[in-house]
Amino acid sequence: MTSLHGRIALVTGGGRGIGRSISLALGAAGSDIALSYRRDEAAAHRTVNDLQQDGVRAYSYCAHLEVESECESLIEQVNADLGHPNIFVSNAGIASRGLSVAETNATEVEKVMHVHAFAAHTICRLLIPQMRREDRADIVMISSATTTDPIANGAPYNMAKAALEMLAYTIAKEERDHGIRANVVAPGLVDTEMGRRLMKARAGVLDIEELDDVSPFGHVCQPEEIANLVRFLVSSENSYMTGTRILCNAGGTVDYDWY
Repeated sequence: MTSLHGRIALVTGGGRGIGRSISLALGAAGSDIALSYRRDEAAAHRTVNDLQQDGVRAYSYCAHLEVESECESLIEQVNADLGHPNIFVSNAGIASRGLSVAETNATEVEKVMHVHAFAAHTICRLLIPQMRREDRADIVMISSATTTDPIANGAPYNMAKAALEMLAYTIAKEERDHGIRANVVAPGLVDTEMGRRLMKARAGVLDIEELDDVSPFGHVCQPEEIANLVRFLVSSENSYMTGTRILCNAGGTVDYDWY
């Protein structure tokens, strides 16, 4: 495994689901970990405890990222506790309500956009001046397969993830001369709490493992599979990729066509 010793990673939404797996993977490779959470304090504390038991310096922070001042406070706290992050994984997100465009008001669009895209922009604005002083820094946006294969009744989410990707591509062009790489990981359906809720609401699937038999390679994507991609992207093994989107959906679904 490539070492990330000496690196400091900030993972938003890093206490559970994909974020937890990313936090654990980067910590196992030697990075210090700062993770943010919004509601599930217990999950965040469990993740931090697991990291600390493995000898990783790790802290969790409650932050409502749709509020600019809370993003600013988050970065101030991380800088004080761990130092300046040179890895940022924008993973925090919320789902939209599953309504058609005709039924969706602007308030919902704005809320989802704020959490996914505006917060990532604010945090990047705050971190990039610090990252420019590093020999290497990495930004990874956790997007979704929906930006190229959008789901119906999910416009706010689709739009927010598309905006997040454009932010990454822009940063990649602006900051590569400063040694900063910015890339996108776009999962399809993943076995997380959000994925399970989605399948229950859209298809009446009570146990997501029921889909293993109709999924590529015999299983629904696991959070650890996304974390492995992120760990590669921020490692020295990735020497030449920036502005790149990695789609992780096993080439598309077999018997179901939503994510």
